[in-house]
Order: sequence, then C-alpha cells, then structure tokens
Amino acid sequence: MNAHELILAAAAGAVCLAICATLWALAQQRQGQARLLALRTRVAELEMRAEVAQSSAEAFDSALLAVEDGRALLASGEESLCVCAAALSLKDADAQGLVNALMRADPDHARRLRALFERGEACAFEVRGPAGVVSVEGRAAGALAWLRLSAVIGEDAGLPTAPRFAALLDARPGPAWIASADGAPVWVNAAWLAAVDAASLDEAAAKGLTLDKAADEIASEAANLAQVRETTRWLTLGGRRRAFHITARPLEGGGVGVWAEDATEAEEMREALKRHVAAHDETLNHIADAVAIFGANKKMIFHNTAFAELWGLEPAWLSERPGHGELLDRLRQRRRLPETADYARWRAAELDRYEALGSSPDDLWSLPDGRTLRVVRQPHPMGGVLLLFSDITDELKLKAQYNALIQVQQATLDKLNDAVAVFGSDGRLRLHNEAFERFWNVTPTQLDLAGDFEGVVELCVPRLHDLNFWRELKGRVADPDPSARAPISGEVKTSDSRIVAYQSRPLPDGATLIAFTDVTDARKLESALADRSAALADAERLKRDFVGNVSYELRTPLTTIIGYSELLERSGENLSERGRGHAAAVRMAATQLARSIDDVLDMAQIDADEMALDLEDVHVDEMLAQAAARWSRSLEEGRLVLQVEHADGIGVIRADSHRLDQILDHLIENAIRQTPPEGKITISARRALGEVKLQVSDTGRGIPFHVQAHIFDRFVGRERGGPGLGLALVKALTELHGGWVALESEPGNGATFTCHLPELAQAESASHRELEF
Repeated sequence: MNAHELILAAAAGAVCLAICATLWALAQQRQGQARLLALRTRVAELEMRAEVAQSSAEAFDSALLAVEDGRALLASGEESLCVCAAALSLKDADAQGLVNALMRADPDHARRLRALFERGEACAFEVRGPAGVVSVEGRAAGALAWLRLSAVIGEDAGLPTAPRFAALLDARPGPAWIASADGAPVWVNAAWLAAVDAASLDEAAAKGLTLDKAADEIASEAANLAQVRETTRWLTLGGRRRAFHITARPLEGGGVGVWAEDATEAEEMREALKRHVAAHDETLNHIADAVAIFGANKKMIFHNTAFAELWGLEPAWLSERPGHGELLDRLRQRRRLPETADYARWRAAELDRYEALGSSPDDLWSLPDGRTLRVVRQPHPMGGVLLLFSDITDELKLKAQYNALIQVQQATLDKLNDAVAVFGSDGRLRLHNEAFERFWNVTPTQLDLAGDFEGVVELCVPRLHDLNFWRELKGRVADPDPSARAPISGEVKTSDSRIVAYQSRPLPDGATLIAFTDVTDARKLESALADRSAALADAERLKRDFVGNVSYELRTPLTTIIGYSELLERSGENLSERGRGHAAAVRMAATQLARSIDDVLDMAQIDADEMALDLEDVHVDEMLAQAAARWSRSLEEGRLVLQVEHADGIGVIRADSHRLDQILDHLIENAIRQTPPEGKITISARRALGEVKLQVSDTGRGIPFHVQAHIFDRFVGRERGGPGLGLALVKALTELHGGWVALESEPGNGATFTCHLPELAQAESASHRELEF
C-alpha cells in the first residue's frame, strides 16, 4: 500500500471514530436526561410525602422529634411543638429544650428517655405542666429515636387519656365491659375475666363464657333502642351468690358501655326490710302487750287483740275506729282509768300529746281494779301516736326478788373458776373477775393500769406467747364488722404446759366477753377414758371370739352325744324301754343345746357383721310346706293343729332359704310353746306393696303388754331352756334381708308375728353390704 492509500485509510478511520463518539455521546445524553427526570420525580414524591407527613402531624396536634446522639431536632409539627412548650411554660419552643424539660419533670421520665436514647426501649408517659398535660410516646428506628408529643391545654387537660381511662376501668373491682350491638362483649376489664374464670376475652369467647345472658340482652336492647337500660341480677361469683345492679348506656361512636355495681347488701337489706315490716305487723297482732295506733286525725287505725282483751272493749265498737277522746270517755265510764280530780284537764293533756314532736316519757297508770300499767307513747312515722300498754303488776311484785337475784349473779360471777373478762367495742377493759387475775397471775392494779386490750395482752403474753392468737382475739373485740364479732372457741397451750379452752361471745351492748378455762385435767381424763374405751372394745372382741371358739369346741362332743343317743334308741331289745327313754331325752337335750349353740354363733356373726346371705329363688309355698312337715311330730305330740295359708301362685322370693327356714322354725317353736293343747297355729304368706309378708299366728295365751316391748331383745329368759335368742335372731335375720318384724298380741287372745321381707332389689342391696366399697 502506497502513502496515499494509507492517508485515505487513516482519514476514514478518524471519521468512523468521530461518528462513533458522537453516537455514544448522544446515547449518554439521553440516559442522563432520563435519570435526571427520574430523580426529579423522586424528589417531587419525597417533597409531597414530607408535606403530607407535616400536614398529618399538624392535623392531629402532635409534634415529631428525632433524637440522635442526644441531639433533638424537630421533624414535623412546629405548631404542636409550640403548644407543648406552652403547656410546660417554656419561653422558647425549642426541640432540645423541650426534651430537657421532659427529663427534668420527673426522674422516672428521665430514666425512660435515657433507656430510649441509649438502648432503643419504647416508652409512653404523660407530663403534667403548669398549663396543661403533654403526652409522650417514644420509639426507636435505626440509629434515631423518635418522640411524638401531643398537648392538652384548658378544660380537657384534666381528662385522662384513653389508655389511662382503660387502666382505671380495668382496676375497677366490679365487672365492666363494652358490648357490640348484639350484646357480645368486645372489651372487658379484669373483674369481668375473673368472674367468668377466663384469662382473656378471646378464651371466654372460645368457651362461650359470659357474665350473664340477661346482661347481654340488656346491652343489646340499649344499643338497638339507643336508651339507657338498667336491671338487678343475682349472680354467683367466687362460690357466693351476689346481687349486681347492671347499667347499659349507648356510647358515642357505637357500642354499649356496661358496668355492674355490687348491690348484694342493699338487696339483702331490702328483703330484710320487707320481712321486718311483715314480721312487725304480725308481731303487733300477737304480742301480749296491748297496742293501739291513732292517726293524725286522732282516730284509731290499728289495735291488736290484746288491746281489746286488756280493756274489755267490744270488737264491733273498736272496728268503727273511734276517736282517742271517745275511747278515754268510755273507759272512764267503766272506771278503767286512773282516778283524777280533774278529768277534763287530764283528758286534754292526753290529747295534746299529738302536738309533741318527740317521744313522751313512759307513764304508770294505777287502775281502780288494782292493776298497774306502763304506758308508752311514741309518734307514729305515718303521723299520729302509737300507744303501748303493758300490765306490769306482776313485774312490780317480782322486782325485789329480781334485784336480789342480780346481786346473787354478781357474786356468782366473782366466784367462778373460769377467768372472765369483758371488753368494750373500743377495746377498753370493762369487767373481770378474780379468777381472771389468778389465771394470768396479774394484780388488779396491773389490770387497771393496762386499761385496754393491748395492755392486757402484754400482761398475758408471758404465759401465752402466740401473738397470732391474740391478734385474732382482738379482731373479735375491736372490729366493727358484725361478721368479725361472731362467737369463737378453741384451745391453746400455755408456756406452763396448761391446756386452756377459750371462747368469745359478743354482748348486746357491743362489748365482747372472753372466758378462759383450764381443761388440762379434763383432757387427761378424756385420754384415759379413750384408752379405757379401747380396752373395752378389745375385751368385747375377745368375748366374741371366746363365744365363737367355745361354741365351735362344744359342737364336736355334742355331735358324738347325739350320735350315740340315736344308736342307743335303735338298739332294740338290747336296751330296756326305760333306757331308750333316757337315750331319747339325752338326744333331745343335745339337739336343743346344738340349736342354742347355732343361735349363739349366728348372733355372734351378725354382731360382727360377718354373716353373708346366700341368695337364691325360694318358692314360698314349698318353703311353708317344708316348715309344716318339719314340725308335724311336735304338733302331734302337743295335740295342736297347723294350718298353712297362701294365695295361689304366691311365686318366689329372692332370699336365703336356710335363714328363712330358721325364721319360721323359731316362730313356730315359739307358737307351740305358747299354745295349749287343742290350739291352732297358722303360717301364711302374702304379697303387698313390693314385699312378702310371712306370718305365724297362734291361739295361745298371748304376750303381756309389759313384755311386748322387750320380746325381741336377746338373752331374755324363756320359760323352758335356751338362752332366749330365738326371737332376737328372727328380728336380726329379717333385718339382714332388708326387712322388719312386727308383733300383734293381746293377753289371752294369742299372738301374731309378721316378717316384712322386701322383694329382689331391696333384698340384694341389703344382703350384699360386704361387697360394697
């Protein structure tokens, strides 16, 4: 390539490079303009947001301060900053000065602000200045701490903020809540949550808990009608039934405010007042004293029965409601008023008492018939006068005797062994006896100097160190609450090892009586008696075991005797007739002794609650037939007639067949023993009202009335042989089945024993008590 071509190539390259540079410059210019436009748009947006933030802060009367490294700058709300400075009486509305003023207002405020600036801990509090209140809320964001300040000046400065008012309602002892239009609570205080036993409103809503359905309905009604609604409801809170006066008031902005005031005492007093008025009227009509009530017009409006009886007046005339003057005139005509020289003046003085504002002093009337009346005059609350006449003739006669008795009682109190002291409601010692001085080893002078309860306690503490005991006793003396003055009693131990029984009793005049008794010897005696009782129980157990063991030991030789006697009876010609008779007598005696031993064992088992019934279905008709067959020979020997009676289809009974046989055997044996030859014995059974009645009757000589009360007692002697347990065992076995036994008898007309046995359910429950837990 020659030089010319090189020059052309270089020129072409330079032109291309220039064109490329120009194009790149144009592209960079466009990108710069676009970026500039975006930045201008961003700046405008930020300016608009700043203006909105500034406007919003100023619209809500709050100033926003930014604090970094202890320096405070105003972010927005210049006017609000001035208001805050005015509330704190600051001359300059400076952000840093305002923060310094907030920290100087209270050490707690300074601590909270330092925690915000140094550690980013959020805070919220109020600062009260000379001209108003400044509410402070602090938050941390990044390296900056932000403070939002709002001030209240003027009449609203004394009003609490919403959080403080909510805290006030939450601390209220009575339930309070805000309900929606349907009555459902949307905010509740701590008392409401405690009443429904829930940790939060969400938990209560999840469990469907509410204070009272009627209260929710009242809240819904108040919301729908936009009117205040009130009601009184009895609710059970903390295990106690209490009355609450519930008020529901619609709130501005929606919702209903509901609060409950405890009105238990007021409701109880209202009910007590109603009962008192009714009882007062009833009492006036039944008391022995004569009562008459005259209205403001001096006409009688009430009198009780005793009034008519006292004066001997006709009920018809009294029903016409005569005037007070007419009543006095009629009584004077019948000489039933005190004798007076000037009756007209005396009458006028009686009628002038209607003008008196207060109660007149009591008066005594000596009547011509010898009676003495106490007359009480009182202004009636509804106007008029109430007159009460009491016949005190006998009272005056007994007054001398009464005064003598009072002196005897005073002397008796001084000689009591119990230490007695009486304290007034103010805690002052009013009365004590000599035993009180001896009991606490103090002198009358010391007690006089002590004066009150605390001083007496100081004298008694060396012998009884329990200060809690004395504090509780003081509450019974000085506490004005009636429930605290309830009587108490108990025992304490003194430092000299004495056991002291104490008791307090409130007296009608507001005083309290306290008595101390040394019961050391009594407690020792009780301990000895308890030991003796245990020894007696052991002896009773040993006796029962002895009876059982001896009875079992006797059965073996008796079995041998019965067996050999039966063998001798059946020996035929090897034994004479007289010998066989002796053998039969031995067998009968041994058999009778074995039955007596069985009775003793059965009674011992019943006494020890160890007898269990073997329940089964017992056919009543078969049981009666078998009993008749067992005693047929004895009946023939005694020339007696046995009759069995029962309804067709008597059916079965759930019971122990062996024990029922024992019952029938003892009753039939008793009837045979009581019935003379040619007599009649009847055993019967019938159903009635869920039970089966087994009845054994005879035509014997009957049972004397003085014996019938003890006929079922054990070990009552019989006329011939045995320990006298037969009828007692009948009663015990019947009761073991859950039934009872009755006797009907007249001397000379026989006797009837009736066993009332329950049916299946009752019998099973009664006879399987050993299976119960």
